[in-house]
Amino acid sequence: MNTPDLENSLYVFVLAAFVGFEVIRRVSPLLHTPLMSLTNAIAAISLVGSIVLAGSNRGTLATVAGTVAVAASTANVIGGFLITDRMLKMFRTRTPKLSTGASGTPGAGHG
Repeated sequence: MNTPDLENSLYVFVLAAFVGFEVIRRVSPLLHTPLMSLTNAIAAISLVGSIVLAGSNRGTLATVAGTVAVAASTANVIGGFLITDRMLKMFRTRTPKLSTGASGTPGAGHG
């Protein structure tokens, strides 16, 4: 990778990091669960990119870095889905249990 490509890539990375930080910082707490789902999708895209890097056969350093990125991205995706599931469980309504009569069947012993 020559120097202008590296400079352009770093510029895009810094700009994307700044914009992402500003967008996430201004999100209402009510929207954190949908935002978490969106970040899981972005993490899955980075997982695909790291798999491509690991298998690109561009040298030992690229393969090792890609493999580490695959492990980190996988942990990020799994953790994100576990956290999202846990957050969604907080919003589920609990169904009341039916009262049972003396015979153990619902509604028995009434009337």
